[in-house]
Amino acid sequence: MITAPDAVYVIIPCIKELGMTWSEVKNTPRYQLVGLLGAMSNYNILHQFDGYTAEEIGKMGKDKPGLLGDYANAMDLKAGYEIRSGKERKVLSFKEVGL
Repeated sequence: MITAPDAVYVIIPCIKELGMTWSEVKNTPRYQLVGLLGAMSNYNILHQFDGYTAEEIGKMGKDKPGLLGDYANAMDLKAGYEIRSGKERKVLSFKEVGL
């Protein structure tokens, strides 16, 4: 018998969000299901602000302050992945910034 939290936090999201069938869920080890759900969560965090500029986020953040925290978390996660991938960030000098 499956415990309720396991069904609620692992099995149902795999079926609903990832489109897995019941037989796929049964044949997949739990650690892989949890990994898939973690990857889906990161994907949703990274792409929730696609199509918006930083200025638009700033304007929307005036009405919904929690949005700015979500945006900061998304940018932190993105920066972490860019560091892991080896992508180099351009370092701006004071002249380039205009100071």
